[in-house]
Amino acid sequence: MEKVDTLIIGAGVVGLAIAAKLSQSRSVIVIDKESRVGEHTSSRNSEVIHAGIYYPYGSLKHQLCVRGKALLYTHCEQLNIPFQRLGKFIVATTEEEVQSLEQIKTRAHANSVTDIDFASSKTIKQQLSYLKIHSALFSPSTGIVDSHQFMLSLIAEIESNGGIVATQSEFMHAQQLGSDFIVALRCDGEQFEMGCSQLINSAGLNAPDVLNKITGDSDKAIAYYCRGRYYRYQGKHPFQQLIYPLPNTHGLGVHATLDLAGQLKFGPDTDYIENIDYQFDDSQKARFVTAIKRYWPTLDENRLTADYTGIRPKLSKEKQNDFVIQFEATHGISGFVNLMAIESPGLTASLAIAEYIEQRL
Repeated sequence: MEKVDTLIIGAGVVGLAIAAKLSQSRSVIVIDKESRVGEHTSSRNSEVIHAGIYYPYGSLKHQLCVRGKALLYTHCEQLNIPFQRLGKFIVATTEEEVQSLEQIKTRAHANSVTDIDFASSKTIKQQLSYLKIHSALFSPSTGIVDSHQFMLSLIAEIESNGGIVATQSEFMHAQQLGSDFIVALRCDGEQFEMGCSQLINSAGLNAPDVLNKITGDSDKAIAYYCRGRYYRYQGKHPFQQLIYPLPNTHGLGVHATLDLAGQLKFGPDTDYIENIDYQFDDSQKARFVTAIKRYWPTLDENRLTADYTGIRPKLSKEKQNDFVIQFEATHGISGFVNLMAIESPGLTASLAIAEYIEQRL
């Protein structure tokens, strides 16, 4: 039976980042049941490099986003991965919302994101005249990145370190024997076993199911799938930076983002679903249009076309989740690391998550 030091379940951006980091000092394999890496959350998001503005002080999202942002910009600069520091405006459309912007600024500064500040009236007039807003915060360190090129760079690092990325390899179950795990996998319809000393669950949307298979507890963790639609805007537009409304309970609202080619898109909205399903339901377009027109009233809704959907992994419908990163002290299984609810800002935080885990193994 083949054995490696570390087996990582899930080849999304976080699993790949962990594998790249750990492969510097140990033998690593990262597996994924899909035919390509990053097929789910990692490739169905806004591709934004977040500054670390909103998250509660001391939370994993706060700490790992701020650290991850610095690591990601450096990584992209060193390896020529396409990115842009476009900056982001968080906008208040009424006078009543300005207090919320003040609270966001206070939290951002507490989180060491001290470059965020209110945009001057001159800036709003010169750069945001196409919007109907009362006030705005500007975050200069927010940016965008080519997430696919980023993942390819991680794969190259893993393989140059002697690690393996195995797609079409599905985790079935694991058993701990002494200090090792015996992991059952299914590859191309065939089942086989592999040994490892450390087992890491970074399975994204499927992470709760993987945890339940490892612990043998069928309802220990419950996955909640929060689907969001993205619309593409066809034709010319005035946007030069990212535009975000005030955040809501389930996320950062229907925001305007740009890709590296300057293409404008809007999303995501919020729709909880029972199963992983990327079908695009266009019946709620009017609600989408209403949300956008709150800050861009001259939107030509006929230029909005359905683009794609993404699903955010959550552990609750009722409140904002922090990242869940659990070690033996939490679950009682030596050598096992469990990651769940790694939604936004998971892309930004990925390299910091890898560093965080490496320091604790």
